[in-house]
Amino acid sequence: MPVFIALLRGINVGGHQKVVMAELEKLCQSLGLRDVRTHLQSGNVVFRTTRSDRAKLTRELESALAIQAKVILRSAEELRNVIAANPMTEESQSDPSHYVVVFLSGAPSAEAMKSLVDSYDGPEKMQLHGAELYLHYGQEMARSKLSNALLERRLGVSATARNWNTVTRLLTIADEMAPS
Repeated sequence: MPVFIALLRGINVGGHQKVVMAELEKLCQSLGLRDVRTHLQSGNVVFRTTRSDRAKLTRELESALAIQAKVILRSAEELRNVIAANPMTEESQSDPSHYVVVFLSGAPSAEAMKSLVDSYDGPEKMQLHGAELYLHYGQEMARSKLSNALLERRLGVSATARNWNTVTRLLTIADEMAPS
């Protein structure tokens, strides 16, 4: 049975849109998802399912939530590929808490990415690879103007970011669920 990771956008950030992880686990189980595990308080859910219609599963998860939140799904294999494709290995190793992967709901157009790059001249390093944007914020992360809202507006897709430590931990959890 395939393992998936659901990344919820915009929950438990700054005290807004509170979701208790134990309740989120129960909600996912009520949808028939198996071996549900959450990680941290920021809406990371790892589970197994036999469902093949990912768009429908995403809509069901979003509809079942008591709050308005976007869900971005990745399979364990896709997450493994995200880690393998990491274009900034030095930054991810030396500064993993300030190095993030922005998971996008779809691959943005070349024009959208050009619009982002042309409209923003901050110090962050960024590289797009498919439906993931790799970003190194460095020590300026708290003051960065490169927000999720700006990314969504410029790229024309939903986005949610996870730091490198979280990304690699989610794959470890997914691998623990994989059949031997």
